[in-house]
Amino acid sequence: MWIILGLIAIVATFINLFMYATGKDYRLAMAMGLSFTALTICADYSYLNRWVKVEDWAALSDVVPGMARAFWFLTIVSIILNIAPVLLELKNKK
Repeated sequence: MWIILGLIAIVATFINLFMYATGKDYRLAMAMGLSFTALTICADYSYLNRWVKVEDWAALSDVVPGMARAFWFLTIVSIILNIAPVLLELKNKK
């Protein structure tokens, strides 16, 4: 599930940037991109919770360190890309 939500977040982010580039209202796409990013992290956390319940420590120790770094990086990139149009509008108004 988290992969599907992540792909939707990526698509929504690109729609956000495309809508900004074409001069259309991008705020809904921006909200969707950020929301699906948050849902992706929640879905992954739920997935990891299943491994904790069955005490699959080997799986957790293999997956979590790399996944944590990837989620931090991808979340930061998502935030930057989704708020970039807002920052560019503020810069252009000055």
